Amino acid sequence: MRLFVAVELPDDIKDRLSHLCAGLRGAKWSDPEQMHLTLRFIGDVDGVTAHDLALALSQVRAPQFDVALAGLGDFTTRGRVSTLWVGVRANPDLAALHARIESAVRRVGIPPEPRKFHPHVTLARFATGRRDPTPALGRYLAEHEPFSTAPFTAEEFTLFSSVLGSEGATHIPETAYPLQLPPRPPSAGEGRGEGG
Repeated sequence: MRLFVAVELPDDIKDRLSHLCAGLRGAKWSDPEQMHLTLRFIGDVDGVTAHDLALALSQVRAPQFDVALAGLGDFTTRGRVSTLWVGVRANPDLAALHARIESAVRRVGIPPEPRKFHPHVTLARFATGRRDPTPALGRYLAEHEPFSTAPFTAEEFTLFSSVLGSEGATHIPETAYPLQLPPRPPSAGEGRGEGG
């Protein structure tokens, strides 16, 4: 099984992102319905490891938090643009959740992620060997900046499997893990003793 852990995006956010998916020749645009905020890519594992991973993730405890997307950028591979992405506003709760998931992943014997966590939503990929999209990409980024969304609440994270096909990868949610509601503040009068 090819697995990864991610936060699902609300439909209205996917709709906003879909409007960005045009205007660059050679781009392999992500299907907005398949877009997500990846927390940890796992890769191919056997059935035993997948079972152990699902169990380890069920023990992750973290609060719900708000997420907002903001900004556009790209990753380069060997000096060529390989990926176009939408960024995520700095968020300590998201970073803490990622750290807990990384710890759970390592406990089942999966090697640590060598790259620094850079939360993003992938918009498009560019095949190596084709024309370098860099000149057109500059115009695209200028046209679509500044991009941002209203915050949405991450209520759970999900273990996905990914099936590769001729049209790209199809992501299948395997197990969703709820995040905890923040503690309710005491209402007026709670916590006080009776009398004066």
